[in-house]
Amino acid sequence: MKKISTILLCIFCLFLPTQVIAVKKVPILIYHSIDNYKGLGSRELYVTPKSFEEQMIYLRDHGYTLLTFERWQEIDNVNKPIIITFDDGYKNNLNAFAIFKKVNNERFKASGTIFVISDFIDRSNRLTKAELKMLADSGLFSIQSHTATHPDLTKINNYEYELKGSKEKIQQITGKPVIALSYPYGNFNDKVVAETKKYYSFGLTTTPELFSKKKIRDELYLLPRIYITYSTTLDDFKKIVQIDETVN
Repeated sequence: MKKISTILLCIFCLFLPTQVIAVKKVPILIYHSIDNYKGLGSRELYVTPKSFEEQMIYLRDHGYTLLTFERWQEIDNVNKPIIITFDDGYKNNLNAFAIFKKVNNERFKASGTIFVISDFIDRSNRLTKAELKMLADSGLFSIQSHTATHPDLTKINNYEYELKGSKEKIQQITGKPVIALSYPYGNFNDKVVAETKKYYSFGLTTTPELFSKKKIRDELYLLPRIYITYSTTLDDFKKIVQIDETVN
């Protein structure tokens, strides 16, 4: 009888439903210029202020929580986490600042991360030291590194200047920690990741997918991002940020 009971128990266990685990997916978006395109440079690297405002209103009205890398640990505890990033530190990112202030309310606090090229600060079309300090002090922006001179990191040797040097310069300007690096052109390899880990807690690529925890090696130095471009319609944007949790 005991043997039969054991067999029946084993059969019952075989037909139990497998454990269902939700895998949270987090959009990390990449912008460059927030401005009307005036014919200079690549049009696709622009998003008009009108489009950007519509996108932020959509996030606000649909319950998203905008985070920066300083708040990374909150990803599992907030509703619809999303991270907004801007590469290169263009002066027209001040348009994003104005829009953030405009769409904010008691339930929604817009925030973003600007990755600046430290040697380009104060150029005519780039944010100045004073502007970066103002943005950092506003609480609406985190100022992080996009290296010192924007090289392909897979083809250089002077990592200390590009990574440590840019980090220290930006920290001196803002008075706040620099913990994240955006790889120029999205290029990286094992050497780049190893060097980045000496100075930063996060490394960002341009791999076009939503982030989800896969528990792989160096996961926080392989963070994917999705481009938002001039051609991105509001319907496109809605599909990009749609968070469908998968199960394992």
